[in-house]
Amino acid sequence: MVRTTVSLSDLPAGSIATIRDIDAESPTAQRLMDMGFVPGTPIRAVRTAPMGDPTTFEIRGYQVGLRRSESGLIGVEIKPDDK
Repeated sequence: MVRTTVSLSDLPAGSIATIRDIDAESPTAQRLMDMGFVPGTPIRAVRTAPMGDPTTFEIRGYQVGLRRSESGLIGVEIKPDDK
């Protein structure tokens, strides 16, 4: 099975992926991990605001909005059949 790795900010609405990594160099990384954005966690892009920012994601049973600058710090793995 082929998997594709992309930035969470590039995940299309309705797609499901698994968090692969977080840019630990960013000061925002620890806050994101405290919110549940940890490697191995499934995540779904729910919708994007009309102007493209922020995007709502569903993770661990709740929905959270992230700016592109925040979601760009998170790498996710998406399977082609989950698009």
